[in-house]
Amino acid sequence: MSEPRVVVVTGGSRGLGVAIVRSFLDDGDRVATCSRSATAHTDGWASDPATADRFHFAAADLSDRQACRAFVRGVIERFGRIDVLVNNAGVARDGVLGLTQDDDVDAVIDLNLKGTIETTRLVSRRMLRQGSGRIINISSVVGRSGYRGLSVYGATKAALDGFTRALARELGSRGITVNSVAPGYLRTEMTHGLDEGDLGQIVRRTPAGRLGEPEDVAAAVRFLASPEAAFITGHVLVVDGGLTS
Repeated sequence: MSEPRVVVVTGGSRGLGVAIVRSFLDDGDRVATCSRSATAHTDGWASDPATADRFHFAAADLSDRQACRAFVRGVIERFGRIDVLVNNAGVARDGVLGLTQDDDVDAVIDLNLKGTIETTRLVSRRMLRQGSGRIINISSVVGRSGYRGLSVYGATKAALDGFTRALARELGSRGITVNSVAPGYLRTEMTHGLDEGDLGQIVRRTPAGRLGEPEDVAAAVRFLASPEAAFITGHVLVVDGGLTS
């Protein structure tokens, strides 16, 4: 029987991250995650006898380069390798660009873009030594079609798709695939800032007739991490119920 994979999911303490972590744990994988602070979800996995020996959590702010390094180092010390990296950690600050504060611009770019690049840089070094790996970046349909009040967030997510395509070319010959998953509007705290009118309009424009669930995206992530996706790289898989079709 083969060894369980080691999967790193950044931002796995709430929302979409919880669904992704849970899906890999349910598959029997060893999973490491981080966020600024623990939640009931991470505390539960760490104390549950069914998952405690396969789960690693660290409180880390990935917009801090030193925190990135400490987190990746801790995963290697605990599990010895990293087979899958899911760059899920992200933040949104909504508002008209002209009124957006410097600190809000920096917060979004530092975590969504710089934090992802730094984490991937560190993990890809391990994958290159191993000669294999899967990197999956969580972008967004906002980076493809835009949304009012989310210009900075959209810029970072569009940049992640460009990062995905370029890195896929760098790493493909070394047995490492790099893909993005671009979710539509999900039923998580990320949509709580939208009023009922906005949400209703999104649902009406979505051919599937509903908001997405975190599990819809987690299934796509698991597919891209699976053996069946070995020949897929440099791709952006949109999971939006047809909204941007």
